[in-house]
Amino acid sequence: MILKTNQNGVMGRWIATIGGYTMGSRLLGFLRDILIAASLGAGPYADVFIVAFKFPNFFRRLFAEGAFNAAFVPMFAKELEGGGRKTAYDFAEEVLSVLLPSLILLVAIAQIFMPWVIYCIAPGFSEDTEKFDIAVHLTRLTFQYIIFISLVSMLGGVLNSLYRFSSVAATPMILNISLILSLELISHWTETPAHALGIGVSLGGILQLIWLLVACERAGIKLKLRFPRLTTRVKKLILLAAPAAIGAGVAQINLLIDIIIASFLPEGSVSFLYYADRVSQLPLGVVGVAVGTALLPLLSRQLRSGDFDEVHKSQNRALRGALLLTIPATVALIVLAEPLIITLFERGEFTSSDSVATANALLIYAIGLPAFVLIKVFVPAFFAREDTKTPVIIAALCVLANVILNILLMKALGHLGIALATSISGWLNAIFLCFFLIKRGNLIIEFRLILRLISIFFASGLMGICIWLIHKNLIEPLSSDLGLRVTGLLILISVGVLIYFLAAYFLKAFTISEAV
Repeated sequence: MILKTNQNGVMGRWIATIGGYTMGSRLLGFLRDILIAASLGAGPYADVFIVAFKFPNFFRRLFAEGAFNAAFVPMFAKELEGGGRKTAYDFAEEVLSVLLPSLILLVAIAQIFMPWVIYCIAPGFSEDTEKFDIAVHLTRLTFQYIIFISLVSMLGGVLNSLYRFSSVAATPMILNISLILSLELISHWTETPAHALGIGVSLGGILQLIWLLVACERAGIKLKLRFPRLTTRVKKLILLAAPAAIGAGVAQINLLIDIIIASFLPEGSVSFLYYADRVSQLPLGVVGVAVGTALLPLLSRQLRSGDFDEVHKSQNRALRGALLLTIPATVALIVLAEPLIITLFERGEFTSSDSVATANALLIYAIGLPAFVLIKVFVPAFFAREDTKTPVIIAALCVLANVILNILLMKALGHLGIALATSISGWLNAIFLCFFLIKRGNLIIEFRLILRLISIFFASGLMGICIWLIHKNLIEPLSSDLGLRVTGLLILISVGVLIYFLAAYFLKAFTISEAV
């Protein structure tokens, strides 16, 4: 049954719930990265761990925020709407019984051929035998995570379809806690801190799975393993998920390509891009993932019931809410890139030159941030209609553009060229997705939305000018130690938020009733 009463408020609460937990996870992620930067810096061990962590994390992003949910949630929602919970749970059991043995087989094969895997994802490491061997060992430790996170993604899809977002949104926090505790508690007994982190990844996956199994039990969801069979519904899921992996995961595919190419650049390049990406991922995760996660099951059920007017309204609300938060975040990241990186990471093995290189990469990644948030909003509109072909074609073209731009720009700009290529390809992807949605009549942009976007840009620009002036004239001259830097940064962020929302309110970018 579609929730028709106060859908604006209901959807806003869902986004706030998901975004709040995601914010908590991202903050824990920052603490994790601060500890990693202090322990490993931007040197060879940092580069190796980042590759070992990024590879299974790449699959996590595709499954948890991309392909699996993109294909599974609309199908599960339709089964739920058409046949009730029993029919939907039967479908989930069919999927689970095929998914689990497939994952075990995949991980077993990857463990055997891991040296060839590393050669594919970080070919530049092959020039240093010791670095290459450590990368192989660490990735063998972390790759088992794929089994657990894929099962977590499926259970999360079931819970999200029932509008039980809280437990699923809290799940990423568990991985960050596991990594922090592993680094602090067991790194003294491992060969390097990087090895402790590798153990923490798999341990975190086990704990995440246990967490969602308990959440399902409390929600009355009991799924049983069956003998694996490729039923008609499972085959359809596979056909939808395969292209969706590329369509929804273009940002992750681009970042994986970035790592492959960055492995040929001077030492530290992989780390600079990783830390910059981590900071830029905060607004993308809090806003983009929250909106996309809440929007997909809602659109799927609205389309199933034929409520097309509400579909268009939901899409416009999602666009407005996403850009209301993303545009000012982009401006803030551009203006505060260097003080952010210095405050977060410059300690221990992480030097001032590392901060400058990372801050420059963050500035360029920030340019592409609105595009990647828009992709999170546009892609569910295709997937809810079970159209995974259009996003995959667009994504494939954009990935090709990213590769070409990487090769052209890295010669002149080094790791900054890689970041710039990612941002450009992200904008190409978002523009093409929007074009095809409008052309097919699947997205009708309200004139009111355009007026509000103009207000958002004006308010964001005013905020950016104010925090830049305050930083240059008041904060920067006084930021001589860590305590003062942290205090100054918190003041800048608080003042920026206040200025932006006051300006946005008076410019009618939003109303109080929409915010509650």
